[in-house]
Amino acid sequence: MDCRKSCAALIPCLNEAPTIGLLVEEVRQYVEMVFVIDDGSSDRTAERAAGAGARVIPHVQNQGKGAALQSGWKAAREGGFQWVLTLDGDGQHSPADIPAFFDCAARTSAALVVGNRMNAPHKMPRLRRLVNRWMSRRLSGLAGQTLPDSQCGFRLLNLAVLGSLPITSQRFEVESEVLLAFARGGHRIEFVPIQSLYKSEQSKIHPVRDALRWLRWWRKATR
Repeated sequence: MDCRKSCAALIPCLNEAPTIGLLVEEVRQYVEMVFVIDDGSSDRTAERAAGAGARVIPHVQNQGKGAALQSGWKAAREGGFQWVLTLDGDGQHSPADIPAFFDCAARTSAALVVGNRMNAPHKMPRLRRLVNRWMSRRLSGLAGQTLPDSQCGFRLLNLAVLGSLPITSQRFEVESEVLLAFARGGHRIEFVPIQSLYKSEQSKIHPVRDALRWLRWWRKATR
């Protein structure tokens, strides 16, 4: 596939003005279209993303990462793209890793390629590492296959396959729901090693509220 033309990048953002401009510029070295979903930011995220060449999809109020991704997937389908590449807007994901996703999809015919930070887990903040491992073990058991980094948002997804799956989560549990939906649908999932870039950014995940949301989703998924 011609990755530059057939794949659009999606970057959901909430107050990522310090990082989004440079991130968009770097991602545009690999794909022609970058959609930034501004999920109710109160800073200059939208302005800086547009200035770097992204097409901004505004959410007037914060709706959550899942809702932001839904808006991005819809825009990519309407734009005629076959694939979407999702990245976080805070600079955690290195655009230099993008070719590895394309190479993996071409080599394996996977419908979903996910970044794997667990080859160097010591670079992750300790709490994130422990929670990720705990969630990944449970999702692996439910999916019937090993999912080493279930919470990584750096992903390459086939839009035709994605459109056939019932994804409804509006917030951070969307990462788990997408993985489980692809696995239950019998679609190939692959993981590629990526860099772990953690600086001084604050996670947008609320440790109590989002944990409760994930547990509610988990109970529903296991029924």
